[in-house]
Amino acid sequence: MRAPAAAVVVGLALAGCGEQAAAPPAPPRDAFAVAAGERRGAEGAFVTAAVTRRAALRAAPGGRVVARIGTRTEFGTRRVLAVTRRRDGWLRVIATERPNGRAAWLRASAARLGSTDVWIRVDRSRRQLTLRRGDRVLRRVPVAVGRAGTPTPLGRFAVTDRLRSQRSDSPYGCCAIALSGHQTKLLPGWPGGDRLAIHGTPNPETVGTPASLGCMRARTADIRALMRRVPLGAVVVVVA
Repeated sequence: MRAPAAAVVVGLALAGCGEQAAAPPAPPRDAFAVAAGERRGAEGAFVTAAVTRRAALRAAPGGRVVARIGTRTEFGTRRVLAVTRRRDGWLRVIATERPNGRAAWLRASAARLGSTDVWIRVDRSRRQLTLRRGDRVLRRVPVAVGRAGTPTPLGRFAVTDRLRSQRSDSPYGCCAIALSGHQTKLLPGWPGGDRLAIHGTPNPETVGTPASLGCMRARTADIRALMRRVPLGAVVVVVA
C-alpha cells in the first residue's frame, strides 16, 4: 500500500519541539550553489535518491557499515535522501542515521535518482525561513528558533517526512516537516526525541522569537504552505 503524501502521526517524537517556554560550521549566508547539494544539469535542480530496497549506509564508498535502512522512514514515509555527491556507483547522502554534518554513502543501485530545485534557507539570527526554487524566493516565513541553551543547530539538513497531527492540542500544531538533523543540546531529562523539525504551534505568539528547544515553529498558514510545496529530500540550510 502506498503511503499518503503526508503521513498522519500520533505522538510524534521530535526534538526541541515542545512548548516549554558541536554543530557543524554554517555555509556562507548567501551561497545557493554550495547550500543545496549536487547540481543535476543546466536546469539547476538538485539530486535526490528514493531508496528502493534495504541497503547499508557506509562511512565511505565500500567502507564500514554505519547503519542499515529500508524503503520507509520510522514514520512510514517513503525514504528519499538528498544527494551531495556521486562517485563510481556510490551516492553521498544526508541521512538522519548519521550525526549532524556527517555524510553517509549508499550504493547507487539501491536507489532511484530524482531531482528538485526547491530548498529552504533559515536565518537563525533574523528568525526567518525562506522557501526558494533555485535562486527565486517563493515565500518568506517568520519562525521561532531555539532559545538560549538549546539553539537551533547550524548546518545542512534534508526533509525526511511531512507529517500531520490528529490532535487539536498537538504541540506541533497541524503538521510538521521532519528533518534529518539532531538537537545536540538537549535539556537534562528531556523525555522526547532529538530530531529537528519545522512545525506549527498552538502558541503563535512565540513565532519570531527564540522560544523553542531547537525546532523551528511557524504559523499555521505558513506551515501548511510549506507542506504543500516542499518535497521529500529537499535541502534545509540553517545559517547563523
